[in-house]
Amino acid sequence: MKHIIILGDGMADHAVERLGGKTLLQYADKPMMDMLARKGRTGRLITIPEGFPPGSEVANTAILGYDLNEVYEGRGPLEAASIGYEMSDDDMAIRCNIITLDNGRIITHNGGNLETKDADVLIKYLDQQLGSDKVKFITGIQYRHLLVIKGGNKHIVCSPPHDHPNEEWRPLLVRAEANAPTEKGRMTAQETADLLNDLILKSQQLLANHPFNQERAQRGERQANSIWPWSGGYRPCMQTLQQQFPKIKTGAVISAVDLIQGIGRYAGLRIIKVEGATGLANTNYEGKAQAAIDALRKDDFVFVHVEATDEAGHDGDLDLKLRAINYLDQRLIRPVYEAIEQMQEPVCIAVLPDHPTPVELRIHVNEPVPFIIYYKGIEADSVDHYDEVACASGAYGLLRLQQFIQQFMSY
Repeated sequence: MKHIIILGDGMADHAVERLGGKTLLQYADKPMMDMLARKGRTGRLITIPEGFPPGSEVANTAILGYDLNEVYEGRGPLEAASIGYEMSDDDMAIRCNIITLDNGRIITHNGGNLETKDADVLIKYLDQQLGSDKVKFITGIQYRHLLVIKGGNKHIVCSPPHDHPNEEWRPLLVRAEANAPTEKGRMTAQETADLLNDLILKSQQLLANHPFNQERAQRGERQANSIWPWSGGYRPCMQTLQQQFPKIKTGAVISAVDLIQGIGRYAGLRIIKVEGATGLANTNYEGKAQAAIDALRKDDFVFVHVEATDEAGHDGDLDLKLRAINYLDQRLIRPVYEAIEQMQEPVCIAVLPDHPTPVELRIHVNEPVPFIIYYKGIEADSVDHYDEVACASGAYGLLRLQQFIQQFMSY
């Protein structure tokens, strides 16, 4: 049996008064997910280990079966792997957003929905102006980039910008962990924090005067006017999925997000990049669906990640998130399901989010998420809709962390 996971990032949500007290998954038009819930088995999953932030890097790594206490090194190293940057033993790689500030506050974590081609100009400019033998800026995707600090110390406290919309940015600057350890061959945590904060302040001066932002200002658009580093770490040590589950000979990951691609690379999955995949609601759902179908014809395991629902949640856009749920259902899950029903070799399919991103909070929250597992011949449970409430009555009950992948791969 082959296996495919389809993950709608941040898809779970809270009850919303505007929707008559329903959650978005209860309200959304999603006939394929509901059909899979009727034909399959459901439950809820705790994706965030105790003591970890409710980030996508944590949740997706846990969903794929990894113990975060053993492998967690933050987003930076995962995105380095995606980009193809080979980390040295003395590197600290840290995620580097380009964000929008205004009147002393974080307006958006995404720099006004930057396109990669525009961000590449800004990142290369920053590397030219601020880069050195210790500091390197590397272009990623859209607003998500990489900052490498040679000899940096990971024992610092950073604030993910998507968790602090409309908050003052100065109190959120990087600081050293209390009682941060001194590591041989590396700068202290305080030195690392001071360096990063200096780069933030200098980036604001440089980006404010860049022609790209001056033109945006003239058009009344949001400016991409500051870097914001967070979630740094060293090179992780992870087993591949093939080592965890010998039945997986080959596998693939399909995502527009470099973080997910990086997790996939360390997990031993080949990265499939789909033209037109954006990480937003305008992503190429049909292209991702076809890539997944093609991958299932040659691979044993496929992980399909869609970011659009999470981005809509961070933007607080209820209507867009509802549309993104429908797009995922109709334009990706439907063609994948129809294709696997025709395949000679059986395929086990799972659908779930990694964490909730409630539109009325605009941040990730640490709460269980609903999931479905289906294959031809599975004994269905009594759940007939896919949502946060219905799946609480599912046959799997409440699973924790690695229990999901162990159950999923047992079929």
